[in-house]
Amino acid sequence: MSDDTVNPFEGLTPTPGVAKPEPILVADSVQRRFGGLVAVDVDHIEVQRNSITALIGPNGAGKTTFFNLLTNFDTANSGTWAFNGRPMQKVRPHQAARLGMVRTFQLTKSLSRLTVIENMRLGATGQKGENLLTAPFRFLWRDQEAEITSRAEALLERFKLDHMRDEFAGSLSGGQRKLLEMARALMVEPEMVMLDEPMAGVNPALKQSLLDHVKGLKAEGRTVLFVEHDMDMVHEISDWVVVMAEGRIIAEGPPEFIGGNQEVIDAYLGAHQNTDIGAIQ
Repeated sequence: MSDDTVNPFEGLTPTPGVAKPEPILVADSVQRRFGGLVAVDVDHIEVQRNSITALIGPNGAGKTTFFNLLTNFDTANSGTWAFNGRPMQKVRPHQAARLGMVRTFQLTKSLSRLTVIENMRLGATGQKGENLLTAPFRFLWRDQEAEITSRAEALLERFKLDHMRDEFAGSLSGGQRKLLEMARALMVEPEMVMLDEPMAGVNPALKQSLLDHVKGLKAEGRTVLFVEHDMDMVHEISDWVVVMAEGRIIAEGPPEFIGGNQEVIDAYLGAHQNTDIGAIQ
């Protein structure tokens, strides 16, 4: 476990598709085919509420594609999935964010020609100033915009980006853009945050900051599902690890179980290897 809270995974059998005590996300029979290639073929997965779950696997395992399907940035050939009990197959990405399920990307999506604070403001939902009928009448949305700006500035301070408030997002380093994207995701006040390789391209000086922020999401009562190749990060902050290989989920369990799982080791290194997954970077 990543902190001292009660362990909801205690007593669970570490097998693929194991039922969780209080799942926030449940997916069944999700498949994505590209011609004759089956990129994702997930029978069943449950993500425990208010936990940090890592989704790992070798390159080409289907992790990011599975993320894209769950958030409807890509379309599944078959399958169902539900967030907080609500079917999500036909929910558009921006609608999913409004429902409380928001994601970041392996390649950050900051709008480089807007300032940092403008990027943050764009993350807020339900803005009256974006409505064609109310936009001409500033007095109708002035107070809301001030509240959104105040919330954005508080998040920038939390993520130590407040000194970059009025800089163009394009001038930020790769690590700072990761921080900005995570901060902007919190503008919708999500229940679940999905992070696609949050450590990719981040220099060592910012890694610990990102780790602390991810742990902070759970401390606030949020759920985190993240794709990652950095096994040190996986071991440090994950409560539960799900392993994909060739589009399928081949293992689930706590980090210490996954580290010595022979099927996982075989997926990363080939059959009949004798090592620990924690040594694989």
